[in-house]
Amino acid sequence: MLLEVKDITKSFGEKQVLKGVSFSAESGSALGLLGRNGAGKTTTIRIIMQLFSPNSGSVLIDGKPVDLKSVNIGYMPEERGLYPKKKVIEQLIFFGELRGLSKSEAKANAKKLLNRLHMEEYENVKLSTLSKGNQQKIQLVATLVSDPDIVILDEPFSGLDPVNAILLKDVVRELISDGKIVIFSSHQMNYIEEFCDNIVILNEGKISVSGNIKEIKRSYTNNKVAIETEDKEEALKLFMAENCVKTTELTDSGILVELVEWSEIKDIMSVLSDSKINVQSVSMYEPTLNDIFVDYTDSAVEEVQS
Repeated sequence: MLLEVKDITKSFGEKQVLKGVSFSAESGSALGLLGRNGAGKTTTIRIIMQLFSPNSGSVLIDGKPVDLKSVNIGYMPEERGLYPKKKVIEQLIFFGELRGLSKSEAKANAKKLLNRLHMEEYENVKLSTLSKGNQQKIQLVATLVSDPDIVILDEPFSGLDPVNAILLKDVVRELISDGKIVIFSSHQMNYIEEFCDNIVILNEGKISVSGNIKEIKRSYTNNKVAIETEDKEEALKLFMAENCVKTTELTDSGILVELVEWSEIKDIMSVLSDSKINVQSVSMYEPTLNDIFVDYTDSAVEEVQS
C-alpha cells in the first residue's frame, strides 16, 4: 500500500496553515512527521483521516482517493480521547464497533491486545483508576483494535516509564513487520531515529526537509569535529583561543569543535600535535536528528522574521 499526500493546502479563515505539503509512505515502513507546535502536523493528519478537506491537493491510497470504507486508519492522538468513567473493555468494544467490527470481533481483538500489553487484569475497571502510563496503553489498544492499515501515533511514548516504553517499541516493530504504514509525530527524536527510515520536517506549513534520514545526514553541511579525549577542559581552553574555531562544546567523551571553514581542519590537527593533550580519536561529527530538526526549523523561523 502506498499513501501519497500531494501538494495539499489548507486555510482557516485568513490563516494559511498548509502551503503545498507533499510526501509519501509505504506499507512496512515508518515515517516521521516532525515540526514545532503549530507547524501543521495535526492539520495534515486530520486531512489524511478526512476529518478536514484540503483547500487544494489530494491524499491518495495506491493512486486513488482515500475511501475509509476500504482503508482502516488508527489514530492515537497526543490529547488522549477515552472515557475516564467507563470500563476499559466497554469502550474498547465501542471503538471497534465504530470502525465497522461486530461486537464479538471488537471484544476478541481488544482482549488479544490487552494480553499483548499485559493489561488483561484491568479490562473490567474504570479507566480513571489506572495510572497515566496504563491509560496510555489502553489508548494504544483503542487505536489498534480494528487492525488498521495505517497507524498514526502522535507522541506515543509520552508519559511511559522505561519498561512500558520497551513494550510499546516491540508493538511498533510488530506493526511495521506486519506491513502497516506507521506515521510517527513526536518531539522525541531518539524514537524517530529508531523506527523511521524517512522523515518530513514541517515549519510554518511548508516542508523544510524530507527524505531518507541517512541521506539527509550525509548531505548535511557542518564544519564540526569530534575530539575524543580525557583532557576535556584543557582541550576546550586550547581551541577557544584559535581564530579558526567558531564554537566549542563539551561532550561526554571529549569536545566538539566547530570550524569557521572545514579546510582549517589541518590547523586543528597541527594544534593537537603540538599540544600535550592525550587524544583518543578525531572524527567528523555526524549530526543527530535533533541537530537537523533544530537547524531546519530555526532557519525557517529566522527567514520569516527577517
